[in-house]
Amino acid sequence: MLTRRRLLVGGLALATAALVAACESAIRSLSPSPSSLLPSASATSPPTASPTASASGMSLRQRIGQMLLVGFRGLTIEEAEPTRSLITSGELGGVLLFSVDQPTGGDRNVESPEQLQELVSGLSAAAPPGVRLLVAIDQEGGQVARLSPTHGFPATPSAAEMGRGDPGMTSQTARLMAQTLASAGVTLNLAPVVDLAINPDNPIIAALDRSFSADPDVVIAHATAFIEGMHGIAIRCAAKHFPGQGSATGDTHLGIVDVTDVWTEQELEPFAALSDSGEADAILTAHIFNANLDPEHPATLSQPTVTGILREQLGFDKVVISDDLQMGAITDAYGYEEAVALAIEAGIDILLIANQIVYEPDVVARTLDIIEGLVHDGRIDEARIQASVDRILRLKG
Repeated sequence: MLTRRRLLVGGLALATAALVAACESAIRSLSPSPSSLLPSASATSPPTASPTASASGMSLRQRIGQMLLVGFRGLTIEEAEPTRSLITSGELGGVLLFSVDQPTGGDRNVESPEQLQELVSGLSAAAPPGVRLLVAIDQEGGQVARLSPTHGFPATPSAAEMGRGDPGMTSQTARLMAQTLASAGVTLNLAPVVDLAINPDNPIIAALDRSFSADPDVVIAHATAFIEGMHGIAIRCAAKHFPGQGSATGDTHLGIVDVTDVWTEQELEPFAALSDSGEADAILTAHIFNANLDPEHPATLSQPTVTGILREQLGFDKVVISDDLQMGAITDAYGYEEAVALAIEAGIDILLIANQIVYEPDVVARTLDIIEGLVHDGRIDEARIQASVDRILRLKG
């Protein structure tokens, strides 16, 4: 496996080679043919990484359902009945919690600690026997914390605040945050952000204090400490946003963001270090466009970036999660069906559909139909689906 320092040797030459190989492959493909559930305070090891269930008994549709992480509406299990029904049928493997429903401005899933625990407990209990529901949230700290004092949860420092201190304190802070998540029934934190705060005016990273530092060594130290703190309470972590969007000048929620002229290999260093150490349980991709890595597609939809760099160059063999497929950087340039196909072909294991920029009640059924069709039409091999499901089951433990 490549070490962080070895990453810098060969650099873009390796990415270019991956791009050529991916393009050749693409050309070939065009030819016909609750608190009582908290672990003990002494727990310090990472969450178990062996699957508790086999995918052998699942239908194709159920296996595809494991690849979906979807936002939903409802403060109670009754209000969330359509989502619970999908979980029960095995057609939805993961849910993403939000405090605020962006389209309406009202409460979405979070009202109080007690309410959230009851909601998540009900959804988790609906999962088929032997297959845990993935319950994810963005709890980075600071301005990006879905569980905040507004709804009765403890205040949390931002990554920037943590980065100015000692990594040991970051670990303790993350452990306290993990206790909050575990008491709510959350199993996966979409954090830490390991983007470098290279551009202080970056509207979505540095401007919101979401980065530990512009220094990769500081980011690596604090990200590692953050994950270790989360692991102490058995919360899994997804580091983000690969391959790094700290140098960007725009917001991928709103549209296409091109980092071709500003991105550097230095932004890969935190991802390389977390891959080498095995600390990250998952990595979440960015929608940034970088013509030096892929002249056609943004990172989430780029086989040279996800498979070529993250999988092959950095040796990351765990779950890869897309950023929200409803964000402007994707929808401005692609139809939804094509974006789903490209993401899976790129190497994405879990498709994140936040249902926040727009809300589509039938998005799960629609996505299941699309991917089933891609398999039946021969564009996506069933073995490709199975590889993702195997990684997801290991993540769930």
